[in-house]
Amino acid sequence: MTRKLSAATALLLSLLLASCSGGEPATEPTATVSEMMTAAPSPPPIARGIDNREERQELSTFIAKQLTGPYGIYTNLLGTDESGEAATGHEVLSESASLLMRAAVLAGDKEQFASQWALAEQTFDMEGGFSYRYSPKQQKLYPVNAAVDDLRLIGALYEAGEIFDEPAYTKQADKYSQRFYENNVKEGYMYDFYDRIYKTTNGFITLCYIDLGTLRKMSISNELRGILLHNMDGILEEGYLSDTFPFYETRFDYGTGVYSSENINTVESLLSILHLAETGRQKAASIRYIKEQVEAGTLYGQYSRDGKPLNEIRSTAIYALAAMIGAVAGDDALYQSGISRMNEFQVQETNSPLFGGFGNTDTGQAYSFDNLMALLAYSYSL
Repeated sequence: MTRKLSAATALLLSLLLASCSGGEPATEPTATVSEMMTAAPSPPPIARGIDNREERQELSTFIAKQLTGPYGIYTNLLGTDESGEAATGHEVLSESASLLMRAAVLAGDKEQFASQWALAEQTFDMEGGFSYRYSPKQQKLYPVNAAVDDLRLIGALYEAGEIFDEPAYTKQADKYSQRFYENNVKEGYMYDFYDRIYKTTNGFITLCYIDLGTLRKMSISNELRGILLHNMDGILEEGYLSDTFPFYETRFDYGTGVYSSENINTVESLLSILHLAETGRQKAASIRYIKEQVEAGTLYGQYSRDGKPLNEIRSTAIYALAAMIGAVAGDDALYQSGISRMNEFQVQETNSPLFGGFGNTDTGQAYSFDNLMALLAYSYSL
């Protein structure tokens, strides 16, 4: 199954590996399988004991007025020349489009979803998948997709088709899921990316890319779907580290059959846990651990494989993900504590250009990933 990569593709792979984690983390607040094939759709958000409509509206206004350009959501509020190896400045990511589309679906905002999907399709659609990145200044559409973002786009289309009673969205989701299967799945296994120029994939899967909820909806035969779900669910579940430190490995190499993780990035493990929770397969130990750390305010950005914190960075996205896990797992207390911790990062200075958003008022930086994950987390309570 191992595939040889060109030098250009290998470079692009190194840039994509941060896709689960989004932009750089925010600093501290400154004042920052058959049963799966037939399973019901993900449950709707449950009722909450706290009202976040004001915070969500302030964030929505910040995103719309400060963080949005003609091609989508800026990667960072501060502009650059967009010539670096990693996405910066006012470059746009399919990741951002997919998060905004999901937030619109959960909020029941049919018009926003329609406009965001039209822009995303126009900006990112290419032969073989959705480009993970577009640079307006360089007028460059990168020739590779990121499986996690393609699946989130496809999943949002499936949800919109159901919630908005729009069969056209379901039809598009079917079309793009078939394309995804043709290019990002080989011999029943999913790969991180597909390069449309070299017609190749990488040789492993990053575990936080395995979106089981969307994979089970894909418009392929029951047999192929069953094989794919069996393989990918097994890889994800077997990447569990331990009940003592109930997070997940980073990647699985198809050639060697070995898991590997230099360190454990919290955002990546939380995404893996969220994907499992969306199909009712989360570990109870994971929920307990996240809940304890969130309540204590000690859920940090990176750990060693044995659970030792490697920094004391707390970020908006980490607590947003913890809240989403609580919502999907039906744990209202976890949802509320995650949102409360996340709100500590929201800029409340009304005279700041960052008011309502999540960013660093000293540097003026505000990352798309943090802000859109927060918007999505708020949307689970609507």
